[in-house]
Amino acid sequence: MNPTPAADRLVWSRATRLLHWTLALSMIASFVTHEGGGRWHEWTGYLALAAAALRILLGLRGTGRWRFASFVRGAGVTLAYARAVLQRREPHYVGHNPLGGWMVVALLADALAVGATGWLYVTDRFWGTAWLEDLHGALGHLLLPLLALHVGGVVFTSLRQRENLAAAMVHGRKRVPADPAD
Repeated sequence: MNPTPAADRLVWSRATRLLHWTLALSMIASFVTHEGGGRWHEWTGYLALAAAALRILLGLRGTGRWRFASFVRGAGVTLAYARAVLQRREPHYVGHNPLGGWMVVALLADALAVGATGWLYVTDRFWGTAWLEDLHGALGHLLLPLLALHVGGVVFTSLRQRENLAAAMVHGRKRVPADPAD
């Protein structure tokens, strides 16, 4: 008996994709302009902060795939998934796999922290405060390894599961097996 073939279906809504790329591009633009970017750095940072805050709000209060509860799993499930990856037996997820779910949390936490420290730094109370400037810079530079892990995970999972995850974040469609893990 042959397993039921995978079906192509819309997984990431237009709003999800728009918010994802708004956050990604505004964070990259803000990072690129951090040395001498002036207003460009500031406004792209505010855009990233707003996008991250909206995504967190939707993760807590939204429905369906927006909700963190739909893709952020506990330590036991996440470790079991990591072991399955090492054994080349990981299940297929329609949305984020457990490691990808925690990557979303890490990227959003960094985006929120970078944006908040950047905003605080330009307030009257904290203007020119060295420790805040240092923290803002360190959190901004943390974006690089997080982004490398994120892109690496997307490439790894795309190759391993023979599915172009980057393209899915553009057009929103994924191949969905008959019995996905989520």
